[in-house]
Parts: sequence; structure tokens; C-alpha cells
Amino acid sequence: MAVTDEAIEKIKGMIVSGALRPGDRLPKESVLAAELGLSRNSLREAVRALSLMRILDVRQGDGTYVTSLDPQLLLGAMSFVVDFHRDDTVLEFLAVRRILEPAATAMAAGRIATGELDALEARLAALGPEPSVEDLVACDLEFHRAIISASGNSVLCSLLEGLSGPTTRARIWRGLTRKDAVARTLAEHRAIIGALRERDAEAARAWATVHVAGVEQWLRTSP
Repeated sequence: MAVTDEAIEKIKGMIVSGALRPGDRLPKESVLAAELGLSRNSLREAVRALSLMRILDVRQGDGTYVTSLDPQLLLGAMSFVVDFHRDDTVLEFLAVRRILEPAATAMAAGRIATGELDALEARLAALGPEPSVEDLVACDLEFHRAIISASGNSVLCSLLEGLSGPTTRARIWRGLTRKDAVARTLAEHRAIIGALRERDAEAARAWATVHVAGVEQWLRTSP
């Protein structure tokens, strides 16, 4: 194990064991290095790596703290990693989204407020019959983000938000190459809203599956 990896594991062990809790300030570098049996350089590298993962928060002139460790904070870093994946792995991300998003949509059926559904419907109406691809994609992101948020599961929200990078590009490609993409997207959105208004979790799940699968199918058959 590399020295830096060992340092990361030791700090992780302190957090997992409860020796360091969310919001706690880490001991001074010299003290912590001696306590863990590490060089100050390897400790410094470990702290830098853990701060990039949003596990630690380095505050200049104040010290280093354990973050809140909130799932949304930690999983938010996933979108950064996702953006570095090659375009030929988009189908794999869409396959994961096809599993998770219908579940979130079904969960939202019993929780989303009527006012939220009214706002989503008004947003769709405001697009008009021939929106630009950019406007359609922006609306699509808002639409799904609002519904997923209504699921009440912050971990699920963060996972799906992190998957939006490659799938956003797929939506743009689809809009540029398929003439029926706009009408189909809007029709599927309205069907999802209808199922949510009826508080029909299974219908909402089914329409969300159809919606994501449409993008996935297009990508599988495109040259």
C-alpha cells in the first residue's frame, strides 16, 4: 500500500470509529502525524485527497475539519468523475439511470405536491411547440430534478444528479438527430405528470422507464 493510501485509511478509520465526528477539527498536523505514525508529507497528501472527496474541509488559517459527511455533499463529487468517462460508456450510465429514476419517480407519487405538478406543467407549456434543443434539455433536467427531489431520498437524488453529465449529452444528440424527439419528450413528460397527479406509483414508474429507455434505445441503434 502506498504511503499516502495508508494515511488515507488511517484518517478514514478515525472517522468511521467515531474518534473524529462530522464538524470536528483535526489535531494539529504534527500531533496527528505522530499519533498515526505518519510523516507530515504523507499526512498532508492524504488530507488533500480527502478534501477533494469532500470528506475534509481545509480552512486556511483555521485548520482542517471533518465535513458534515452529508450524502449529497459526498456524492456530489461523483458528477466530476462521471464527466471524465468516455462517450462510449454513456449506455452504461443510462442503464443505471433506467434502474434508479423510475424508482424515484414512483416514490414521488405519494409525496409531490399538487402545486409542484402545476409548476412543472406550466414550465412545459411555456416551452411552446418548437423549443430549441438547449431549452428542451434545460427543461428536461429541471423536470426530472424536481420529481426526484420529491422522492424524499437525498442519496437517490445525489446519485441521479451525478449521472446527468453523459445523459445530458445523449439528450442533446437525440434532439439534433431525431425530428420527433421534442414531441415525444413533451408527451412523455405530460404522461409522467398525469400519473403523479393520480398518485399512481406504478404508472409513474412505467412512464419514467419508457422515457429513459427511449434515449437508451436511440443510442443503441444510432450509427
